Amino acid sequence: MENQITTNMREYLKNHPALKFLFFGGKGGVGKTVMAGATALWLASQGKRTLLASTNPVHSLSGLLDLEVFGHITPLPGIDNASAYEIDTRETIEKSKKDIRDKINWFLRFADLQLKADEFVDAATLNPAFEESAMFENMLDLMFGEEFDVYVFDTAPTANARRLLGMSKIYSLWVDKMVRSREEAKSLRQLLSFSKKEEADPLMDYLVDFRERMGHARELLTNPELTSFFFVTLPEALPIAVITRFLKWFHDFGIPVGGIVVNGLLPEGDPEKTPEFVRNRRAMQAEHMQTIWKLFDGDVRALVPLFETEIQGIAPLQRLAETLFA
Repeated sequence: MENQITTNMREYLKNHPALKFLFFGGKGGVGKTVMAGATALWLASQGKRTLLASTNPVHSLSGLLDLEVFGHITPLPGIDNASAYEIDTRETIEKSKKDIRDKINWFLRFADLQLKADEFVDAATLNPAFEESAMFENMLDLMFGEEFDVYVFDTAPTANARRLLGMSKIYSLWVDKMVRSREEAKSLRQLLSFSKKEEADPLMDYLVDFRERMGHARELLTNPELTSFFFVTLPEALPIAVITRFLKWFHDFGIPVGGIVVNGLLPEGDPEKTPEFVRNRRAMQAEHMQTIWKLFDGDVRALVPLFETEIQGIAPLQRLAETLFA
């Protein structure tokens, strides 16, 4: 029996009418951005107020749309209900640095240490993961904002997306441990103090607020009625291996996987009129498609052909949306 899609993209979204957060990920270069863009346009055409947002530090959304959307939410011209936004982390990073500096200064005074906060701030914020944390915070601000009916996120390559979406769980574990340590330190200080006056504890207040924020993030990211992560792949060995490796991780973290979109399929043609190179590529793709059906049967949502021109601009994206949601 010939392999075929059991539930396509259109049917999947119809079966999940409350879906609010859609993430597109996969190996670099497989077409995550164009699939996210086409999905956002299709959702907007269904009457949903839709935001297409990029959480990829290497932004390509402005190039795809042929419209500058970096740093500000921008309505898409001529498209009802659709806006786009490449997240700018610079302001968040500066705000985070100020917050960290304030908290370190408070802690140094609390511990009666004659040190300056700046060197600690530099140590905390020069880590490459700091920008990733800022991106995560910006993403949560969008998700918590409730300004749109649905949010479509073009994520970084899957390893980065894994860390990004996993931060809610990692942060929660870290904050729980910090709160326990803070409570122990506070109890010990009160025992050793002659004053019965209850001192303000901004560090504890921050940790408790942060824990609540992470708890809310996990509720949203692990709710299968609200959230779905879609993997995009080419019919090639490496992108398939990436999905295979990370599928279990997403399941372990409780992030619902919506399915898999196969991109870049070569169309059928007359073998006698087809160059040998194209015939060989088509045969290779057919072999990898057998692997995809074997590994992901039931989870494949769309088979997207290789288009004859580059997809850039609103009109080509709309054409792709018609194929993706056929």
